[in-house]
Amino acid sequence: MSSKQKPIAIGSDHGGFITKLKIIEFLKKNGISIKDKGAKTLQIQDDYPPFANLVAREISSKKTNYGILLCRSGAGMCIAANKWRGVRAVNIHTTKEALLARAHNNANVVCISADTLSLTVIQKIITIFLTTPFEGGRHKRRVDQISATEQRNFKK
Repeated sequence: MSSKQKPIAIGSDHGGFITKLKIIEFLKKNGISIKDKGAKTLQIQDDYPPFANLVAREISSKKTNYGILLCRSGAGMCIAANKWRGVRAVNIHTTKEALLARAHNNANVVCISADTLSLTVIQKIITIFLTTPFEGGRHKRRVDQISATEQRNFKK
């Protein structure tokens, strides 16, 4: 992983909070700077959409290139993040999915289940996600089609 890239935006709700702290430590040990967008405490009453929005806003405004979101399943974070222009969030469970999401879909936000995946698997997923380049070619054409749909829908 390269420390020359923009900081990675990371966020979680209470369900992903402990894992988020471990991932931040892992990334910092690997020379990656972080923008921690919360949660800042293990508060059981928090909701995931505000944290997904904070990370997605960083991507949408081009303040960072990549985001990481953690909650119990990853699904809610993914749904919320994908409401933002320019965000291609994916809910990832395997290293193969991480590779394909980056190489074929140019995904920029990885959403992860803190409940169902081990820390070792999560670290491998994040490493692959952050180091796999977008292949372009026929995949670029498809991502461009998604972007065109997004542009039409955000004009409303």
